[in-house]
Amino acid sequence: MTMLPQEVIRQKRNGDRLEAAEIAGFVRGIADGSISEGQVAAFAMAVWFSGMSRDECVALTLAMRDSGDTLDWSALGRSIVDKHSTGGVGDNVSLMLAPIVAACGAAVPMISGRGLGHTGGTLDKLESIPGYNIQPSAALFRKVVDDVGCAVIGQTANLAPADKRLYAIRDVTATVDSVPLITASILSKKLAAGLQSLVLDVKFGNGSFLTDADETEILARSLVDVANGAGVRTSALITDMNEPLADAAGNALEVDNCVTYLRGEKKGTRLEAVVMAFAAEMLVAAGLAPGPGQGEAMARHALESGAAMERFGRMVHLLGGPPDFVDRPQAYLRKAPTVVAVEASRDGYLATCETRELGMTVIALGGGRTRPEDSIDHSVGLSGLQPLGTKVGKGEPIAFVHAADRKTAEDIRQRVATLYTIADQKPDPRPIIVARIT
Repeated sequence: MTMLPQEVIRQKRNGDRLEAAEIAGFVRGIADGSISEGQVAAFAMAVWFSGMSRDECVALTLAMRDSGDTLDWSALGRSIVDKHSTGGVGDNVSLMLAPIVAACGAAVPMISGRGLGHTGGTLDKLESIPGYNIQPSAALFRKVVDDVGCAVIGQTANLAPADKRLYAIRDVTATVDSVPLITASILSKKLAAGLQSLVLDVKFGNGSFLTDADETEILARSLVDVANGAGVRTSALITDMNEPLADAAGNALEVDNCVTYLRGEKKGTRLEAVVMAFAAEMLVAAGLAPGPGQGEAMARHALESGAAMERFGRMVHLLGGPPDFVDRPQAYLRKAPTVVAVEASRDGYLATCETRELGMTVIALGGGRTRPEDSIDHSVGLSGLQPLGTKVGKGEPIAFVHAADRKTAEDIRQRVATLYTIADQKPDPRPIIVARIT
């Protein structure tokens, strides 16, 4: 019997439960264009209002995964694991995490995205490395993963194409913030990459897309339940995004921050805590460590021995970057012409910051996009971002603005200064890892 798109839409509009075959047929129509844009939009709105059961969401995820190519890594003979973040400011964790976990014996074929809204994108950061190819051939992608253990690249056109069309329509119909649709969108691409296990970084706070802790937990549980239901061992860590994660925000600045981290120069930071927590979680999920403590010990050894740095350097070179990039990053990363300090307005302790707005200042500097077709300036951004709780004196730098010209630098310097509050009392520390969802 032929599946009528309008019947699927009607059933979901009325709150009825859809069968897996009905969902699969509708997704095929999204991918091949036989279902109109209006019908796709109506389906998305029906899901937004009526929601989906776990089984429906698993069926939607699998159908979108199967709408294009799927990767098979079984010939590698290694555990295939990946991590996904819902995005934040100064979140360059993937850059360090992939080589650390690869150095511990797992394979990490990481398919990443560009910046979205106020959050930076892993691909934009990597493109600040001269020659780095974010869209290699399938053969080169496999060669790098086989040789190095990790490769961080962009989504190919044939990976979950139904999601690409559905997301574009959701974006213009106010249906982006539907938990079932977010879940299927994220997981369909990850499942198409042939993963055996997945760890999710679901962020909340004033620098995240989700600012409410309860909403964040709902999304995290949906992602974990659906991914496990689809056959991929998955857990999630809910992490705090009420301040930038790294002490830099901006493409080349964050790549430089990554190399500095891999040299072992970021000990005791929030960034180190998050990277180590996710490395341990991934190694446990991959079956390479019996528990988080052992996983963290393995990750620290990979970092301190230089093995992770060596993997990162080889990945960069095999994907077209300079062979000596990790030895001389400053020789290759573009520098902004103007750098100015943001000074503390008074004595005291950095108490709060408007993290999302800090991300928006990077876009205002030219380091992000307001339209998909925009080009970006990889050299601009913020560095030397002091963590909340830091004691400062009036006139001391709390950040540095890297800009294309003096006027822009001065405008952004004044803006950044207003995004921090300075208090007489030191604020209570907040946990960076808020919860673990399994």
